[in-house]
Amino acid sequence: MLVVVVLFATVLLRAAIVTTFVYFMLPAKRACPRCGAQLALIHHSLLRWLLPAVEHRWCLDCGWSGVVRVQSRVIRRAARS
Repeated sequence: MLVVVVLFATVLLRAAIVTTFVYFMLPAKRACPRCGAQLALIHHSLLRWLLPAVEHRWCLDCGWSGVVRVQSRVIRRAARS
């Protein structure tokens, strides 16, 4: 039984490490990674509920579509002023 618990813990640890690295590899800017234009937000209620730390964005100029990190509120307030 102890062996099963240890193996399950290593699988969970590996999944947490991979998830963390993938999250930090996502772009954090509101600019398109291809052309640099502004990205439009696509609302997904299920994605927002399951993964509140990411947003689905789309570039109006080149058509790039992908997931980006949500910027913190402090950065959003600083960008407005």
